[in-house]
Amino acid sequence: LGQVYKGTLRADGSAVAVKVQRPGVEPQVLLDLYLLRYIAKRSLNEYAVKNLGVEATLLVDEFGEKLLEELDYVQEARSLMDFRRNFAEDENVKIPFVYLQYSGPRVLVMEWVDGVRCTADGAFDSEEAKRKFIRLGVESGMKQLLEFGLFHGDPHPGNVLAMANGDIGYVDFGNVAEISRMNQECLIDAMVHAMNDDYEGLANDMGRLGFLAPGTDVQPIARALRDAWADSLNGEGLRNFSFRTLTDQFNTLLYQYPIRVPERFSLVIRALLTQEGICLTLDDKFQFLEVGFPYVARRLLTDKDPALRLRLLQVVIVDGQFQWARLKYLMSLATSENSEDPGLLSKLDLGSVVVDGVKMLVRDKQLRSELLSGFRSQPIRVHLREIQGLMGIFTQIFLQNIRTWWKSTFTNLYAKWSAFWIGEQRPCQSTNSVAGVRQ
Repeated sequence: LGQVYKGTLRADGSAVAVKVQRPGVEPQVLLDLYLLRYIAKRSLNEYAVKNLGVEATLLVDEFGEKLLEELDYVQEARSLMDFRRNFAEDENVKIPFVYLQYSGPRVLVMEWVDGVRCTADGAFDSEEAKRKFIRLGVESGMKQLLEFGLFHGDPHPGNVLAMANGDIGYVDFGNVAEISRMNQECLIDAMVHAMNDDYEGLANDMGRLGFLAPGTDVQPIARALRDAWADSLNGEGLRNFSFRTLTDQFNTLLYQYPIRVPERFSLVIRALLTQEGICLTLDDKFQFLEVGFPYVARRLLTDKDPALRLRLLQVVIVDGQFQWARLKYLMSLATSENSEDPGLLSKLDLGSVVVDGVKMLVRDKQLRSELLSGFRSQPIRVHLREIQGLMGIFTQIFLQNIRTWWKSTFTNLYAKWSAFWIGEQRPCQSTNSVAGVRQ
């Protein structure tokens, strides 16, 4: 559809990326789409309705809409500016500046981003930089989906650039998905219902998100979702959660039930799968929750929207009762059985978490009411016993952190002392040698 060249501005010598649309591509694409729709209407509609639950022409229309958006460089410039505005306060995420005065419907001039394909050999200075890149990729993706409502629809390795220090850069904004606030809330509801094993609620969420036609009987779909969710976890729980496995299980349901994936969510699913694939390429031991858990914890405690906080609180307050078992399970996701690694919970700033939690309870009356109601549903001795058990877990994590800190400090001190000692010894040896020659 187009090509990108590196250029230099005459005005100030700045390096720029010049995206040029292939001449004559738009009428060719329109002709191809017309022929595809004609074939779909004449030959494929009946088959598509029977097997997919939708007309083939609708699929062609959705495909054509996104394809034509990629030819609209004016819209791409707007998307680029929106992304740059969203990440303006994040110095580790690079979004190129667009030069509107040099751009038009078929040419887009942007700031040149000095980065390489994130999967290229030698892309990072160190393992620490690579881990930083993976974390930034997951967190920036979750921000796009759950905060900004504007999602990069094609984050393949060529569009996600890596800087040597682990910073991340995004390019090519021709394929962008918009997620409304209502859809964001529905997605969070779906997460809560999945964690609470409420598959009928999850099926209803799918209806609200457009996966099911109005009036669809959700009971058989709820049973199928329960089986698919269980199969995707393979009895290992959420610790080893994988988008790829879940999507493979979900795909089998598309041919058995009247489920249709809306165009905007097909882009989201593809983007999540692509991002997970990149992370697994960089680290074959990558686990989504290892990176996503700290972000979700901070979001839960600091989000300004009280509706979001109440939705997430439903994970540990079910049917009016505080679920200590559920809280312990969430903590198990954030801890490790490896004595050398205290797990994710140790990577959170627990002091900041406590402060944020207190602030949240002070300013949110409804949240306090929900939490107190959940506690009152059980005798105080039950809560005291459970709190005592949790304090044991936190004590174990604290002691492990002390051991890790002491080991790291001792190692650094030893390295500095060794370097100092070697530096002190070398001049002495040189002096003795010279003295010996003089003698």
